[in-house]
Amino acid sequence: MSVAKRRLAIWGSLLILLVVGVAYALRPQPFQVDLAVAETGTLRVTIDEEGETRVRDVYTLHAPLRGQLQRITAEPGDVIKAGETLLAQIEPAAPAFLDARTEAELQAAVEAARAAHNLAAAELNKAKADLTFAEGERARARMLIERRTISQRSLEDAERAYSVAQANLATAEAGLKVREHELHQARSRLLSRQEIRSRSGACECVAVTAPVSGVVLHVMRRSEGVVEAGTPLLDIGDPTDLEIVANLLSEDAVRIKPRQQALVTGWGGEDLKAVVQRIEPFGQTKISALGIEEQRVDVVLDFADPPERWRSLGHGYRVDVRVILFEGEVLRLPLGALFRQREDWAVFVAAEGRAQLRPVGVGQRNSLAVEIREGLLPGDRVILYPSDRIKDGVAITER
Repeated sequence: MSVAKRRLAIWGSLLILLVVGVAYALRPQPFQVDLAVAETGTLRVTIDEEGETRVRDVYTLHAPLRGQLQRITAEPGDVIKAGETLLAQIEPAAPAFLDARTEAELQAAVEAARAAHNLAAAELNKAKADLTFAEGERARARMLIERRTISQRSLEDAERAYSVAQANLATAEAGLKVREHELHQARSRLLSRQEIRSRSGACECVAVTAPVSGVVLHVMRRSEGVVEAGTPLLDIGDPTDLEIVANLLSEDAVRIKPRQQALVTGWGGEDLKAVVQRIEPFGQTKISALGIEEQRVDVVLDFADPPERWRSLGHGYRVDVRVILFEGEVLRLPLGALFRQREDWAVFVAAEGRAQLRPVGVGQRNSLAVEIREGLLPGDRVILYPSDRIKDGVAITER
């Protein structure tokens, strides 16, 4: 072989190797993907929301009248008995301080009452004198009638004058008593706090006792002081009679029915069972943390577990509530494997190293998994979170 042919063969071989290497380097590479397996297992669909425990019947004790409240010594957690445990005492409140103008007015009222009393005393003396005179005239008339020196009409006039004088005396005596009481009343308005306290005997207090048996939940007014009628003093109730209230979105509340099962979590102990008692018919407009108006409804639940399991809970404790809408054994798949194919759901199945597009029928689902009703069999491997580069028939390899 000549030198020219030999060089041509060498350079030709090198060129062929170069073309083959470039073609191999530029060949389509299989996409690395994460795979999940369709398998039969328990699927639980819940509505999750924060809740709060509360005593079923909370009694707020109010001051029955205005007065001076003595210091409340009851502490939250104290056991009380209906009709026996003394919770608060209220005594008459001291009068208000008198300013110069009011004191002058009250002094004038005292002087007016004293003058009226003196006038009534003078009228009483006049009535007594009139009665004495009328009594003498009656005696004289009776003596003269026996001698027949006056007429019967004159005797009757004397008798009538005596009766009128008696009535006037009684009226004057009653009027004097009225004026005495008015004078005492006017003087009492000028009594100072020190004089009132010195004249007072033992505390004429109104006792406020427990209306029901239970424990003290909260003391709203502890210190001594003047309170108005209706002032809240304490909250009492039975902490062994707890319920749970969860504030749900109205679109979630309509999916819940009474007697549905629920789980109570996130309270610091093992999960507890609960049951929906009622869905309140009244919704409230509330503002979310993002500033969005929401319609929310209170859902009330009862504990299904014995009290020994949740005895450490109290009134107003935070819990997490999970109302169970569905729970059963189904063919399930992670929710991240599904995507929309027009109006239907679909997945990419890994078959012989390639992605195969397959529509599926779905049922119940939660935030993590979905029920597959048709389109897959147990053990099928599907691509998780497929990107837009995954197409039907492309080569894939498990990451």
